[in-house]
Amino acid sequence: MTATTSPVARPGVRPWWSLALLHTRYQFLETVRVPIAVLGNMLFPGLALVFFVVPQRAVADDPLMATAAVAQLATFAIMSSSLFSFGVGVAEDRAQPFDPYVRTLPAGAGPRLVGRVVNAVLWAYLALVPLVLIGWLLTAATLTPAQAALSVVLVPAVAVPFLLLGLAIGYRLSSKAAIAVVQSVLFPLAFAGGLFMPPEAFPAWLDAFSKLLPSRAARDLVVQMVTGEPAYAGALAVLLGWTLVFGVLAVLAYRRDEGRRFH
Repeated sequence: MTATTSPVARPGVRPWWSLALLHTRYQFLETVRVPIAVLGNMLFPGLALVFFVVPQRAVADDPLMATAAVAQLATFAIMSSSLFSFGVGVAEDRAQPFDPYVRTLPAGAGPRLVGRVVNAVLWAYLALVPLVLIGWLLTAATLTPAQAALSVVLVPAVAVPFLLLGLAIGYRLSSKAAIAVVQSVLFPLAFAGGLFMPPEAFPAWLDAFSKLLPSRAARDLVVQMVTGEPAYAGALAVLLGWTLVFGVLAVLAYRRDEGRRFH
């Protein structure tokens, strides 16, 4: 007669979820230790609303237009947090001498990547707090409870393509180059995507070009969700297409970096 024993975890070996939680906590504390990064992430979208929307009472006092304006800046906050967290954050990690050692550990890249994703989404949520409060207190923007709940769920979905773009930048470039490229990508995408100025104010040629951009597609889908105004035809297909492109670029950049540093 043989006895069977159930497998038990080896002492001292953390489970995968525990490692992911550890990386999440570590990366969050790293960001918190740089107050200007926290303030910039949280305040810029809200300040843009205060300076460019609130003084325009024709917009701020119209529930539909005010809600659309808040949604546009919310999309910018998500995009900015995703690009800086991954584009700049990954590049800065790669510049650290400790990074090659961490990447060779048996836990693999999964827990670290999960920690970075959770942090990017968390900072996106935090950036939305002052924006939503300002919109609620100083404009006629409004959401139903169902729209508010859907907005919370929508944040990670909107973040995905820009997280992948950030990964492609972070694994391809040095930390100094990544900062410049993220800024050079973020603001043109935001302006041309209608995140600072509604696309209705665009000339015809810019409106047509804008519809090919992921920022415009994300903006229109978010505005549709919070106001009911339909997005342009093909917005979802454009966003999914760019998500696929950015995903391929991220994988290629990661493999290139892996081949250069661990051949």
